[in-house]
Amino acid sequence: MSLFDILGGEFIEIIEWTDDSRDTMVYRFPTVGRAIKYGAKLTVREGQAAVFIHEGQLADVFQPGLYMLETNNMPVLTRLQHWDHGFRSPFKSEIYFVNTTRFNDLKWGTKNPVIARDPEFGPVRIRAFGTYSMRVTDPGKFMTEIVGTDGEFTRDEISFQLRNVIVQEFSRMIAGSGIPVLDMAANTGQFGQMVAKAIGPTVAEYGLTIPEFYIENISLPDEVEKMLDKRISMGIVGDLDRFGQYAASEAMLNASNQPGGMGAGIGAGLGAGLGVAMAGRSGPWGAIPQAAPQPTAPPPVQTPPPLRPETLWHVALDGQAQGPHGRAALSRLAQEGRLSGDTLVWTPGQDGWKPARDIAELAPLLAPAPPPLPGAG
Repeated sequence: MSLFDILGGEFIEIIEWTDDSRDTMVYRFPTVGRAIKYGAKLTVREGQAAVFIHEGQLADVFQPGLYMLETNNMPVLTRLQHWDHGFRSPFKSEIYFVNTTRFNDLKWGTKNPVIARDPEFGPVRIRAFGTYSMRVTDPGKFMTEIVGTDGEFTRDEISFQLRNVIVQEFSRMIAGSGIPVLDMAANTGQFGQMVAKAIGPTVAEYGLTIPEFYIENISLPDEVEKMLDKRISMGIVGDLDRFGQYAASEAMLNASNQPGGMGAGIGAGLGAGLGVAMAGRSGPWGAIPQAAPQPTAPPPVQTPPPLRPETLWHVALDGQAQGPHGRAALSRLAQEGRLSGDTLVWTPGQDGWKPARDIAELAPLLAPAPPPLPGAG
């Protein structure tokens, strides 16, 4: 074997990368102990970019395509290698393949509750979680700012930093939004767009972008949710006096139907009362048993009427439809002066938008208009 054959085996003629792991963002092509042949073929597939690092300096970034590594298509690296006079020797550089496809279903969430001031409940602690996607849009900046010399960089190595950025912006935005907790579920889409826009400049400094961002859930602590459930139950029950009478009658009926326990005690009490009523009555043959009085039938149990479901309204504010809002939210809008008799409202089943003054159900929420001043034309 000739010396040329031995040296020729150390030259790299084909440079490419294929990967199906779905989590590798950067892969360093192995060049240890070998040199890249002048005129070698570089294959960059769709969803990839190739970054050349020469002597610790970023030299070139190649987008998808097939390249012959020659002086005419490597101007930066040519200047570094001093090929301006036709020098065609092999060169040694580090080649990094960057995955530019979208990485989906990345998780984020608030590790600790976020303190917010709710207009109805006061200070509350809120938790939230969701998903997002990311992709590399500037391979050179991503290499210099994040990856460095890491030979195999995965998405898990950057997702933790992105979660911190997301939670910081979400906490700042949710605390200053002023939206009631009970209305947040209807505004998760709007919140998601606001958070994605807020973190965009910071993420761009990493050479990344966030194509999609979702808030899946916004929740209160367990103890607060239990209290909220009780409040909802009280609203469903309605008149507590009537409900108390209904519950007491149900308890009595259930006890009387039991073969022992309280049912037996009630029966014994009735028997003792009958014995006292018959004492002292006699006839020719001794005591005359009296017919036991028949127990009166309990009054019919009256069940509370079914509650009417709350009507939800859409309100036209600042030229945009907002809502749906319940009665409590509309009352706050009226107190703030944002809901008046001229404000257009709509609810499912209504024939088009109508002024609030024309809706009898909303009349109690609107401040009455003062009468005209005396002498006013």
